[in-house]
Amino acid sequence: MTTTDTPLTKVLGAKTAKALEDHLELRTAGDLIYHFPRRYDQRGEHTDLRSLQVDEQVTVLAQVQGMSVKPMRQRRGNMLEVTIGDGSGATLTCTFFNQAWRERELRKGVWGLFAGKVTEFRGKRQLNGPAYQLLSADASKDDAAAEIEEFAGALIPVYPAAQAVPTWVIAKCVRTLLDTFEPPDDPMPAEIRATRNLVGIGTALREIHRPSSEPSLYSAKHRLKWDEAFAVQLTLVQRRAKAAAAPGTARPRADAGLLVKFDAGLPYELTEGQRDVGEEIAADLARPHPMHRLLQGEVGSGKTLVSVRAMLQVVDAGGQAALLAPTEVLATQHFRGISAQLGALGRAGELDGDPEGTQLTLVTGSLGAAARRAALAKVADGTAGIVVGTHALLYEGVDFKDLGLVVVDEQHRFGVEQRDALRAKAAKPPHVLVMTATPIPRTVAMTVYGDLETSVLSQLPRGRSPIASHVIPALEKPAYLDRAWVRIKEEVRAGHQAYVVCPRIGEDEETPPKDDEPSRRPPLAVTEVLPLLRDEYLKGLRIAMLHGKMPPDEKDTVMRSFAAGDLDVLVATTVIEVGVDVPNSTVMLILDADRFGVSQLHQLRGRVGRGSAPGVCLLHTEAVEGSAARERLDAVASTTDGFKLSEIDLEQRREGDVLGASQSGKHSHLRLLSLLRDEKLIKEARAEASALIGDDPDLTRHPALAASVAALVDEDRAEYLEKG
Repeated sequence: MTTTDTPLTKVLGAKTAKALEDHLELRTAGDLIYHFPRRYDQRGEHTDLRSLQVDEQVTVLAQVQGMSVKPMRQRRGNMLEVTIGDGSGATLTCTFFNQAWRERELRKGVWGLFAGKVTEFRGKRQLNGPAYQLLSADASKDDAAAEIEEFAGALIPVYPAAQAVPTWVIAKCVRTLLDTFEPPDDPMPAEIRATRNLVGIGTALREIHRPSSEPSLYSAKHRLKWDEAFAVQLTLVQRRAKAAAAPGTARPRADAGLLVKFDAGLPYELTEGQRDVGEEIAADLARPHPMHRLLQGEVGSGKTLVSVRAMLQVVDAGGQAALLAPTEVLATQHFRGISAQLGALGRAGELDGDPEGTQLTLVTGSLGAAARRAALAKVADGTAGIVVGTHALLYEGVDFKDLGLVVVDEQHRFGVEQRDALRAKAAKPPHVLVMTATPIPRTVAMTVYGDLETSVLSQLPRGRSPIASHVIPALEKPAYLDRAWVRIKEEVRAGHQAYVVCPRIGEDEETPPKDDEPSRRPPLAVTEVLPLLRDEYLKGLRIAMLHGKMPPDEKDTVMRSFAAGDLDVLVATTVIEVGVDVPNSTVMLILDADRFGVSQLHQLRGRVGRGSAPGVCLLHTEAVEGSAARERLDAVASTTDGFKLSEIDLEQRREGDVLGASQSGKHSHLRLLSLLRDEKLIKEARAEASALIGDDPDLTRHPALAASVAALVDEDRAEYLEKG
């Protein structure tokens, strides 16, 4: 019999097993049995070809509608173009080079599964040399058609595949495996299975691959989703329980001190949200256990001010605080902004400093040797109560006297190891405040940050201006782009400043397209756009560029000039996405906006309208009306509600990525669970996990469940969740 630990070489043979390992990282029977279908097609029912994305690897069920053979222009030979459709009116072109013989089998009217990468050529989507499996009309009655047998039923599983291992090969491998597969003992406690109406694990694993009916498939998916949600929630509940019991150092609020003086000198009132969140954080810091809190808030909601007040509370209690920023531009911006906010309170020891204050120090990789030695000395002897820096803070030789609070800004920009390295610089685990301006849907917060307490700042401070956003469809209405340049000139004449954002730096970044693989033009680049603006579109304006590959001192000089009003237009990449605060900037033009994600666009436009004048964000695109990319931009333009946009963003991405696959380089373990659609199930799993851990903290009475959790949420992923 075959178990989950059986190597695939013993089940499928060496050649097939090697292909699955090389292309899909599937090594054991368990890996393959948990490689679930992406979707299910039905013979004769169409797949929506309109939803396909350029550069996406897809498998579609479609019918051959026509074909033509044409000579190639650039070289000898011919090209076969096969038009396939799904019955909805949408079509896709399959191209084959010097393979005219395929015309004999790709006959008009034949249905098949076609797999390949979607490209675009002259406005038409196509598959270049796709792999395909044709479905004969009487396949369900033809026992000899072994390759097609899998697709004879009503529900056709379509698997996540690779070019060398298409979906029908995977289906055949799964069929072979299921003939001898012995499912494991069910790890789910019987009382939970009964209460939640969950089918057994063996039934679920068989029905997910070879569903006997739609209701059976639903029950199988429901059970396997439960396993995923329950494993993650058990891990998070365990982590939170351990964190709550871990020893830390209490940093209570002082009756008189820096925080009291700071609050008294504020030129404006805190918003209600800032006061409420401040009280939550103050209470956490006063406990003898490390705070683990996530602070999320819209762009410009005042998160930095909240973090400064928390840092001052820790300094008042005799500790130090470190603010970790993802880029030098943002770290320098934070340093200057906090210096201005603290005033004399941050200049203790200087002629105009408050003798009862503290010192603020900046630590970045570009510091000169003498400046670095001076900064590190202040960090080591405790003179610097607040330390702002980039990943340079993590290096050996950066030692704190008493690190009491770590504030991580834009946490998604840091890897797990980087965040943990800073925490390790404290004698006892420090308090941790994680900040993000990327709004997080409730289910993502519950699933990824479930071991953190969560605070939300939704109010914008008084005086912030609204931001209007508009899509500029360059192909349909080229005059709109001309008008955008005029609008930028008008804003500059009115005394304001502008950003022009490009998705690429330039300098040969783009990988050239493969032979005979038509592709979209490369994304617009800063180095290419800058001379066009200086010589043509924005001639006469003071323009400079900013991108991540510039030397730190050059970046700093440009940002200082822009902030001082010595520049009219900044042409930049997403290096300005977070933290850049120039209140005089009122207009932003994002070129090739469809090349950015929803959250990125929301972050970027938050750079304008930060003063008293209203802001406008213009989203340039060549995406056609009705395409997914265009709909995404229309959604961004229609609302400034970051939480609504975060749900749209979640729909656009592989949801499993939120568990850190992009950081760990491993497969995501959320294969079926939808963080957007399965909110009720996740809440139920959270409740069951809390009850079970409360009764059995280490799952010692549930060894099979503990092993199942370890398999679904491996140690690296568990550490990611813990450090989130």
